[in-house]
Amino acid sequence: MTAAVPAAAPHVPVLLAEVMRGLALNAGDVLVDGTFGAGGYTRAALAAGAGHVWAFDRDPNAIAEGRSLEDGSDGRLTLIHDRFSNMVSALGARGVAEVDAVTFDIGVSSMQLDRAERGFSFQSDGPLDMRMEGEGPSAADFLNTADESMIADVIFALGEEPKARRIARAIVHARPIERTGQLADIVRKATGHRPGEPKDPATRTFQAIRIHVNRELEELDEGLRAAERMLKPGGRLAVVSFHSLEDRVVKRFLRDRSGKAPGASRHMPLTGSGPQPSFEAVAKPVRAGEAELKTNPRARSATLRVARRTAANSWEAR
Repeated sequence: MTAAVPAAAPHVPVLLAEVMRGLALNAGDVLVDGTFGAGGYTRAALAAGAGHVWAFDRDPNAIAEGRSLEDGSDGRLTLIHDRFSNMVSALGARGVAEVDAVTFDIGVSSMQLDRAERGFSFQSDGPLDMRMEGEGPSAADFLNTADESMIADVIFALGEEPKARRIARAIVHARPIERTGQLADIVRKATGHRPGEPKDPATRTFQAIRIHVNRELEELDEGLRAAERMLKPGGRLAVVSFHSLEDRVVKRFLRDRSGKAPGASRHMPLTGSGPQPSFEAVAKPVRAGEAELKTNPRARSATLRVARRTAANSWEAR
């Protein structure tokens, strides 16, 4: 019999069935949901009989809005306002040394994108903020103080934008920049965008600045290492990413940790003083099917990667 949970969340988590299949939760299992957001994966885990879910989110709004779910979970859910990269220390302080499963849904949430005052999207004009935690330098602070070459490097590397230098030059010329609509217009003019063209070029620039402001790739790398330390032998890791930069970090981590790095023999186990593979059963990447895409367009760019923890020591423990 599955446990009762509060009413459904307002946003639909992507690849939900595939993530739950990858996590393969048994009754009583302990899960870390590293990106709580609107609580979609957490709700599914509680409904599947998870013994306890430790749900992290760096966004205080997500934590505040999840309190009703926590209150209705019969003590099986604990919300933690922290970055998932800090799970080892945060859970250790609560007496938790290992868990059965960890999941991440990387990137910005629908809740953040849909609220103009958060400054993540140019669909509605708002302050140029983009801070997930609401603390530290904002996107406006970065764009109004960084030199042109640094802005260009960020937009090129994190947005994969070929016209990054032209955009950076236009940004510096237009400073100060305080609104999302203002930045979007600057990018469109700099790239020669014409109304009616299918893809808005501001998308790549907004992505790059958001990733930079929140250190998202560094956080992902540190979070994967933390998950490696927390997962018990046989524990499952499931990570959903939404663009190639994130997916490359996950792919490289699992390739290296499973002993499949370039130059390694797939027939011979790692031996000697080097680290033993900490992950195995690395599944092929999973993407949304047509049925989900029709009802949840956000799933179009999503990629799920799943792996299982071995009994070897974590590489960080060497």
